[in-house]
Amino acid sequence: MQPLKLGSLLPVVASIGWFATCIAYGPVAYADQSEGTRPNIIVIMADDLGYGDVGCYGGTGVATPAIDGLASRGLRFTQAYCSAGTCTPSRYSLLTGVYAFRVPGSGIAPPDSPALIPAGTPSIASVLKDAGYHTGIIGKWHLGLGVKPDGPDWNGTLAPGPLEIGFDDALILPTTNDRVPPVLVRNHRVENLDPSDPLWVGIKPPSTPHRDARSHPGALRMTTTGGHLGTIHNGIGRIGYFTGGEAALFRDEELAGRWVSESRQWLNDNASDPFFLLVTPHSLHAPRIVDERFQGVTKMGPRGDAIAELDWTVGEIVKTLEDLDLIERTLIVFCSDNGPVLIDDYRDRADQLLGDHDPNGAFRGGKYNVYEGATRTPFIVSMPRTVPAGESDQMVCTIDLSASFAAWVGAPVPAGALRDSVNVMPALLGKADAQGRSELVQQDNGWGSFGFRKGEWKLVRCDAAAMFNSNLEMKRTPAPKFALYHLKSDPGETKNVLRENQERANQMKEELQRIIDSDQQ
Repeated sequence: MQPLKLGSLLPVVASIGWFATCIAYGPVAYADQSEGTRPNIIVIMADDLGYGDVGCYGGTGVATPAIDGLASRGLRFTQAYCSAGTCTPSRYSLLTGVYAFRVPGSGIAPPDSPALIPAGTPSIASVLKDAGYHTGIIGKWHLGLGVKPDGPDWNGTLAPGPLEIGFDDALILPTTNDRVPPVLVRNHRVENLDPSDPLWVGIKPPSTPHRDARSHPGALRMTTTGGHLGTIHNGIGRIGYFTGGEAALFRDEELAGRWVSESRQWLNDNASDPFFLLVTPHSLHAPRIVDERFQGVTKMGPRGDAIAELDWTVGEIVKTLEDLDLIERTLIVFCSDNGPVLIDDYRDRADQLLGDHDPNGAFRGGKYNVYEGATRTPFIVSMPRTVPAGESDQMVCTIDLSASFAAWVGAPVPAGALRDSVNVMPALLGKADAQGRSELVQQDNGWGSFGFRKGEWKLVRCDAAAMFNSNLEMKRTPAPKFALYHLKSDPGETKNVLRENQERANQMKEELQRIIDSDQQ
């Protein structure tokens, strides 16, 4: 049976023990705030997953039963976004509720980046922690570690990091899997690091012997066209260089299993507390090296296999909640950090093995730009007996989760914090007549392109005269300074109607500039 459109659902809200208060648009508290009855929250943020990559959004190449199951039991949003076309700024905005373009240096973080979020910055984790929630993050971080300007002390205390912005527990991939160092960080330390074998990390080759992709091309099991020619680990060239730390190095194939086992353990350990858990698997990010059990399970090659691995990850987390009898007390949000890219330097035939599968669905663009394919992503909210099953066309964004969750649980927000986050919790809960946000700024990686959606209209501004134009690979193509699209009639952004709507375009240009200029941090 197909889920009903939200507009056709009867305005019936389940009335269950702890959920006795109707949600309003401002901050709201539960009638019963005791720890045993407050809702838990899990956000699962995928990496480089496109709108059309999963079955419930029209994906045809890979079966995604776990993700589709979430959608069948909850709300599937058709106009949901991340705020940026690449991972670091998108994750920055998710955590802080602030557009990343307001913060200098918030593009894709290099291997030795200091923390992009200063210690003590209010975040989605800190506001929930202050409200009595136990908070954790498991998976990809890619927001820098350590103090400015020095950056990470890989052999010492890695702070500031997640714990300094409100997380109680962290097991993170500190950068991303195509960068060095290939280690995991638990709280403030590199996991399993042997002090007698120190880890050195840099963006320039070290003076000591090392194996890089330029000098040892025969050691590569996946070819690269030039961007990942640093130190080889596990047969893969990475961005940057490292030496030492042998006991701490991970095996790519085992990472998804770690995210699952750690999530299971964390949920078991915190089942009696109100909790917030952010799980950030990286499966689709290049290089796509999945667990052996998923290798070759799809016809789409490594990228398709990575989607299958991601779906398994989601399913295992849901199963854990069911086993702990927490599924009806836990809000699950499934989303993605940005849209898809097929060939991101590594050559794994992702572009050749698509068949009729379209990672973007009906949309144009992909990772690295600001077209709809870059920032409109799968977005599912599930909580049985609380969130109705159906489909919503309300506009929401991952940047809104911090303000929305704070309002939902009655958490105080420091003055001036979460400034770009909008409380869209009524829309996330599928409330009758609830409204999402009315406008949204989308950015690329800080290269000078913006998208500004207002109602049914989308203004695209390109300051660099060229923009990454598709999801096929990182290749810039010429683009006009401004373009205007009517998304309701042209969701694929195929027809620039700026000339026919000059007055509207000028108004939107001015509004976008005001937002960009307002109180830059």
